[in-house]
Amino acid sequence: MTVPPADATPMLQGILFILSGPSGVGKDTLLRQALPRLGNIRTSISVTTRLPRSGERDGIDYFFVTPEEFLQRLEADDFLEHADVVGNCYGTPRSWVLEQLRAGTDVVLEIDVQGALQVASVFPQAILIFLAPPSWDELSRRLRARKTEDAATVQRRLDNARHELAHIGQYHYLVVNDRLLEAADRLAAIVTAERCRPFRQDLRALRHGEESDV
Repeated sequence: MTVPPADATPMLQGILFILSGPSGVGKDTLLRQALPRLGNIRTSISVTTRLPRSGERDGIDYFFVTPEEFLQRLEADDFLEHADVVGNCYGTPRSWVLEQLRAGTDVVLEIDVQGALQVASVFPQAILIFLAPPSWDELSRRLRARKTEDAATVQRRLDNARHELAHIGQYHYLVVNDRLLEAADRLAAIVTAERCRPFRQDLRALRHGEESDV
């Protein structure tokens, strides 16, 4: 890690966090539990071509678009990353993320491994967090218990999960979602620790503290 010199301009822009993990591991639930306590952090809303599930709202959970609309936005370079997941397209709006970071707001991208590595290649300072199930059997149980997809689609998600789990070593942090509250505490601790890095903070008051004592 490169640390700026002491007299460098403080880095006060927001921090980009990326949360990945296989389908069914509980990413949405974890974020809803952890983020409200942190303040000044927002979750990016992805654009997707898949149909809404029960209770999902357009513009709140996802931006739901047609495949044609997705392709138009892709050709206009409107996505920071995009991926095809089990036959559906997902993309992260580029302009929204950059606007938040420049304003000093931390942003969490909840995206798959493929998308995470795309973003990390452009933003090497991004913090990558992998959310894993306590066991393979538990992940399989959670996916089947949702009963929102047919058996073939569930199996495709499990096949994708094997691929995603193989990339854990490319992430900065690993959180196991066994007990929700404990996992939320770990995620909140990661965000807090990253905010406490000296190079992210304005140290000018400390460097000139002796002058105020005169």
